[in-house]
Amino acid sequence: MYRTHTCGELRLSDLEKEVTLSGWVAISRELGGLTFVDLRDRYGITQLVFDMDDNAELCEQARNLGREFVIQAGGTVRERASKNPNRATGDIEIRVTSMKVLNASKTPPFTIQDDTDGGDDLRMKYRYLDLRRNAVQKNLLFRSDLAIETRKYLAGLGFVEVETPNLIKSTPEGARDFVVPSRMNKGQFYALPQSPQTFKQILMVAGFDKYFQIVKCYRDEDLRADRQPEFTQIDCEMSFVHQEDILRTFEGLTRHLFKTTLGVELGEFPRMTYDEAMRRFGSDKPDLRFGMEFTDLSATAKGKGFQVFDAAESVIAICAPGCAGYSRKQIDELTEWVKRPQIGAKGLVYVKYEEDGSVKSSVDKFYTPEDLQGWLQQCGAQPGDMLFLLCGEAEKTRKQLSELRLEMGGRLGLRKTGDYKPLWVMDFPLLEWDEEENRFFAMHHPFTSPKPDDIVKMESSDHTVLKGIRADAYDLVLNGVEIGGGSIRIHDRDLQSRNFRLLGFSPAEAEAQFGFLLGAFEYGAPPHGGIAFGFDRLAAVMNGASSIRDFIAFPKNNQGRDMMIDAPDMIKEKQLEELGIRVVKDA
Repeated sequence: MYRTHTCGELRLSDLEKEVTLSGWVAISRELGGLTFVDLRDRYGITQLVFDMDDNAELCEQARNLGREFVIQAGGTVRERASKNPNRATGDIEIRVTSMKVLNASKTPPFTIQDDTDGGDDLRMKYRYLDLRRNAVQKNLLFRSDLAIETRKYLAGLGFVEVETPNLIKSTPEGARDFVVPSRMNKGQFYALPQSPQTFKQILMVAGFDKYFQIVKCYRDEDLRADRQPEFTQIDCEMSFVHQEDILRTFEGLTRHLFKTTLGVELGEFPRMTYDEAMRRFGSDKPDLRFGMEFTDLSATAKGKGFQVFDAAESVIAICAPGCAGYSRKQIDELTEWVKRPQIGAKGLVYVKYEEDGSVKSSVDKFYTPEDLQGWLQQCGAQPGDMLFLLCGEAEKTRKQLSELRLEMGGRLGLRKTGDYKPLWVMDFPLLEWDEEENRFFAMHHPFTSPKPDDIVKMESSDHTVLKGIRADAYDLVLNGVEIGGGSIRIHDRDLQSRNFRLLGFSPAEAEAQFGFLLGAFEYGAPPHGGIAFGFDRLAAVMNGASSIRDFIAFPKNNQGRDMMIDAPDMIKEKQLEELGIRVVKDA
């Protein structure tokens, strides 16, 4: 056999055992007549010792081993003279009596260590080497545990896992589809699913009242740290449920996952309406690990002769604790930060509440000390704190200040790793208006049910009334990241048709795109609703990571390319001909 034990298994209780290990050479070093080799597999590292006095030929072979050589070594377990407390096998070593090189290796292009010297693109090109690193393996093992625990919990509640198709029909809503040409139906295309939404609703009509799937989804959109062209969801749907049933069920799933994979007991899951979240934090996914809630100073800041504030729709402030000592250079740097195109603010106003109780501000020539003290009091400031104020259109200003709030939370060390604050955000708007398209879009998706009390508003032609329709929708937010979102669905053909009309679908277009679902609703569709968790994102947030790529075995880069296999790539003209695709080349 290649091995009797793994490289992370042996302990002092195994002393004097004859063992065989196999793995990769991580590091080798020479000390007099001894050669030490750290042998690594995915379970850990064990130190091998080759002694020139025992076997000079074997020791010489060991000295010729290169990094990442695959070897098999046999020998006796003995206690280490110099123990390594940072390693699970650090109390023992193997006195090697036999060795075989199973495969040699070229010198790797970067070090296979936690603190590697390889850049992102290089590591993604040689992803099979990057995956040998303990830090990366740890992430993927965590992801595996997360999937296993998800299945165990949902199966225990009677959920059935059903696979839905990967080749479906393109729909105009949401992000861009990835399309797949059909060879047998030339000129026609499949689309890869952005989610299994309509299929899981069909399963509810079919009587599978508790469905789930850990499923791949695809969106052709611009990429960020928390986006990939292909990603994974924990996709769930339930019949004969109200919103409260779904919130309780998936609050339970979240608690279970944290307890079983991290050993963490989550606290309360507070609830907040969308309107409240936007008013208090300027975001529909607020990070509750710290305060700095918004204070609207419009009523007291306007009308004092400062034209910037007087002309603004809103003047809003946050109180940054302990920041009154910021230097002019630090404040200028923050001002430039909010003026970046990504934020878009035109400037930043500050009010310092000095430790001695005095007040200093960038606008103190327009406001009396009593005015500024009033602002401090409204914001609940204490000596040593500083207010930051932004102004402009209400919605834009809140979004800009939300970004500044998160930045300050990070700079002040308030967004602590290992501190988890979940939150349900509820009662989202059903519709959002797009100025460029000059029409409404669904804030979640076209199948989300309006609140029962708001259904009557769907008949209005007044945009203000339509914007006020609330959806029976909810997001699960964790530490400022949306990890899941769902809704109660429409299960009535007439109501679904009315919603399509609000979204600009003609009856013919609705029938062409979603006739199968509308038809299914005529055969006894039960009330139903569900939720989908971003699986990659959940894994990342649970581990305090900012990028989901760290938890995907073979991720794409920021241009959507797989650096290892060099995809996407051109295909042969013969394949294009078979698919009925003609490429028009530039003249």
